[in-house]
Amino acid sequence: MSHSHKSFEDRISSSISVLKEDLATVRAGRANPAILDKITVDYYGSPTPLKSLSNISVPDPRTLMITPFDPKTIGDIEKAINVADIGINPTNDGKVIRLAIPQLTEERRKELTKTAKKMGEDAKVAIRNLRREANDNLKKQEKNGEISEDQLKGDLDKVQKVIDKAIKDIDDIISAKEKEIMEV
Repeated sequence: MSHSHKSFEDRISSSISVLKEDLATVRAGRANPAILDKITVDYYGSPTPLKSLSNISVPDPRTLMITPFDPKTIGDIEKAINVADIGINPTNDGKVIRLAIPQLTEERRKELTKTAKKMGEDAKVAIRNLRREANDNLKKQEKNGEISEDQLKGDLDKVQKVIDKAIKDIDDIISAKEKEIMEV
């Protein structure tokens, strides 16, 4: 396939990585440090990722524990968590911040499942757009005589195979996330 093929596959895997990152922020009932991934703390006037200011651990399945490297930042970290509005109130004892992960209500689980499904659908749309773009490029190359009709057919097949696999990966990722959300 032509040189644009690699970037096509790269863009597909990056769409899938983005989906995984977005899904990680969808909170299930179990303590998952990834829900803190996008939180930044105002550290001496500059927004700094929470995970570079603290050690984040999971002492038990329902608790996240944040241990700031610099105890003076504990207030700022707590404030950042409140501002991030992840739906969990932090408590601190002066040394560490604890987040008690509440049990999810049935209704909240349904909502989160919907959110996860929607993220999956968005990822599929992005991937189908990449397919259309790749196919258009191939047809253009054939029209310009850069590749033969047979090559075009083979390449369109390859594109479709990559797309099918990506769609299946997305479905697997989403159903794993749904299981995690429904888990009590």
